[in-house]
Amino acid sequence: MAAITTSVLLMRWPLVSAVLMFLASTLNIQFRKSDYAFLAAISSGLGIAASLWFATGLLGLTLADFPVIWESFKDIMIEISSHTPPEWPMVMT
Repeated sequence: MAAITTSVLLMRWPLVSAVLMFLASTLNIQFRKSDYAFLAAISSGLGIAASLWFATGLLGLTLADFPVIWESFKDIMIEISSHTPPEWPMVMT
């Protein structure tokens, strides 16, 4: 019983975000059937936010990790662009 309780406590945030994704999807379908395009777009946005929350939770990412990831991405893109030929993006025929 303690193992089940511990697993539920550890999995509460992914479960909440999974339920939010399901509810957003269900609301999106109902709003589209009722011709409420604006509310359907809002529920789609909530579903996307919940799925991103779910994915970052599974990956173990926190808000403090995003600036580090962005700096790494920026450094890699600068390094890649420094190796491009000077005439790029001009098309040579």
